[in-house]
Amino acid sequence: MANASIVRHMDDESILNRIESLVEEEHALMSRERADASHTDALEGDRERLERVSVELDRCWDLLRQRRARRGAGQDPDEAVVRDADTVERYWQ
Repeated sequence: MANASIVRHMDDESILNRIESLVEEEHALMSRERADASHTDALEGDRERLERVSVELDRCWDLLRQRRARRGAGQDPDEAVVRDADTVERYWQ
């Protein structure tokens, strides 16, 4: 799966695996950010990637919550829709 997008028809396990992968990347970026504190260009790149990872994590969690809610309501979880980043980011604020 591409880093920049979430495929609509993912099962819960696939979404959880993607979340785990993103969390690992997020932790690595945070560690690197501390190490790159004196390297402005590297620090900027890490911060930009960290922001993208954070948004994708939010979108994955949102999709997983939608799937669980649909399942709990007796609906088809595969009909959950990946929301765009702007919608998810406004939702969390």
